[in-house]
Amino acid sequence: MDLDQFLSQPGAPTIAELRRRMSALGYRVKSDAQIRQWRHGYADRIPSPENCVGLERATHGAVSRKTFHRNDWHLIWPELVEEAEAA
Repeated sequence: MDLDQFLSQPGAPTIAELRRRMSALGYRVKSDAQIRQWRHGYADRIPSPENCVGLERATHGAVSRKTFHRNDWHLIWPELVEEAEAA
């Protein structure tokens, strides 16, 4: 599920709530506008690898960090390759 799909679900957190969740987990998000840019891919903007993990944690895994790095996630997070191979 991508970020837009997640935030469009009934009962989903608002963008402000999602930013607060990420902040509570120790991730730095400058503003709600930044999350909106990630949500819609404005100017091809994607979260940093660190914030991809933060989004995954803040959404309880509903939005995978791989969503934003479809072609290179295995290079950024090699531990996920090892987990997939073990499964």
